[in-house]
Amino acid sequence: MPNQVFIIDGIRTPRGRGKSDGSLASVSALELAAFPMRELVKKHKNLNPNHIDDVFMGCVTQTAEQGGCIGKMAALEAGLPDTVPGLTLNRFCGSGLEAINLATAKIHSGQAQALIAGGVESMSRVKMGSDQGAWMMDQDFIKRKSLVPQGISADLIATLDGFSREDVDQFACDSQKKAAVAQTEGRFKSMLPFTDKSGKVLLDRDEHNRADTTLEKLSSLNASFEKVAAMGFDQLVYKKYPQVKKLNFVHHAGNSSGIVDGAAAVLLGNEDFVQASGIAPRGRVLSAATISCDPTIMLTGPAPASTLALKRAGLSFEQMDVIEVNEAFASVVMHFMRETKVDVKKVNPNGGAIALGHPLGATGAIILLAALDELERINGRYGLVTLCIGGGMGIATVIERLA
Repeated sequence: MPNQVFIIDGIRTPRGRGKSDGSLASVSALELAAFPMRELVKKHKNLNPNHIDDVFMGCVTQTAEQGGCIGKMAALEAGLPDTVPGLTLNRFCGSGLEAINLATAKIHSGQAQALIAGGVESMSRVKMGSDQGAWMMDQDFIKRKSLVPQGISADLIATLDGFSREDVDQFACDSQKKAAVAQTEGRFKSMLPFTDKSGKVLLDRDEHNRADTTLEKLSSLNASFEKVAAMGFDQLVYKKYPQVKKLNFVHHAGNSSGIVDGAAAVLLGNEDFVQASGIAPRGRVLSAATISCDPTIMLTGPAPASTLALKRAGLSFEQMDVIEVNEAFASVVMHFMRETKVDVKKVNPNGGAIALGHPLGATGAIILLAALDELERINGRYGLVTLCIGGGMGIATVIERLA
């Protein structure tokens, strides 16, 4: 009989601005990744780290100091036993959640009893795109497959769905307001202040958000992707979507996800591990799904991935108490809500990546912990976590809070 997979606990760092003056910019990617793992083991005195079978870590830009299998190197840096292996994986923005889903599958099948899964991205130190993959650099491949920058895909969604500039800006304002309330009320229970090796606190809160954001301020920002589209990407879109006569460019820095540094680690285990450790688990992973769709529009994967994950769990959208949809761009979440007809009050109740930032490889694990934190706060039972992914993919995970 398949094993139940318990979410025993999880820790994430605050998200620091992904710029040279960000509070975590002085922290190496290795130490950033190691921090939540080290603190997770330190928190639970009865946890025997020798019983951890593996570490799965998502990371998108695997080059420079994020290269060389940072999952294994971070396990060593965190002080885990030499016997604990490590894996680094890249499913673009879904990497952190994919790490959790793969760890879940391994425990579910009986191939492991406990794993640490999560992700890391130091965007201030390892610039997005610096790995120079084919979808960014190979012009022949790009043209043949009609690949466009994600911001243009977001504008394509807005165009097809009829979302105006004011619509997406209003969504961004709401994200900022919700995040401000969440921070004021201390709702992010899984976040731990980041301290350096001397014990000095470098950052104790997510620092990207701007609580004073208004529609007026957002309306003054220029659209970000019109000039990029004019480099020939718009023609790829028009060829693929002939019903689109002209793209409506509505996205900019204020209604798109923030560039930040961050990491997260989640401890997963089977029933035997839970009993041996004596730790009361916080939740269970019920199901997961990954899908892929058209790589040009690219960002519509959350709805079908979520539908499949819920089908596998035998649950419905209506039964979800909390839904976390990564705010890569405003139109992504708005499209998800339109497609699924979910109660919008359940979606990202504490804001999302527009306000708080999107540390690529870590975000999936971070928003899973956000969903679990919120379920505990409201005494809810079921949560859904989902992200759009580059190349047209989508990923989703269904979790249950345990009292």
